[in-house]
Amino acid sequence: MADTFHQIYIQTVFAVKNRRSLILPTWEEDLYKYTTGILHNRGHKMLAIGGMPDHVHIFMGFNPSETLSSLVREIKKSTHAFIENQKFAPEFEWQAGYGGFSYNRNQLEVVCQYIANQKIHHQKKTFKEEYLALLAEFEIEIGRKVPFDFDLPE
Repeated sequence: MADTFHQIYIQTVFAVKNRRSLILPTWEEDLYKYTTGILHNRGHKMLAIGGMPDHVHIFMGFNPSETLSSLVREIKKSTHAFIENQKFAPEFEWQAGYGGFSYNRNQLEVVCQYIANQKIHHQKKTFKEEYLALLAEFEIEIGRKVPFDFDLPE
């Protein structure tokens, strides 16, 4: 086969260190645009981006020419520098770790809507509840791993 063909849809979720509410409405759109540029420059396609002051969801058409971990590492590193250079939040840091979840093509609209409605969604559900529900939905066993910086459920 002469060419490579792929159709991979990934949602990533990562949080501000200590889940501090540092992503302010006054500059979150700038952060999202900058993040979109990172994805496009690396050959990925932004499908949806959104979140809350303490975390971000990115839904993308993923190009398997790089690993997800290297892409997330680059997004965190570059956006941290962007936030620092713009003086948006002087004490800003991303927390270590992230979630990565794959989807089928027929789920695109649902996931995009879910991300677009984060502010409404979080009026009823905390980030911890949301993230643990994602892990359960995808049947990801936590084991001894610590998802972000909140305590595990009893």
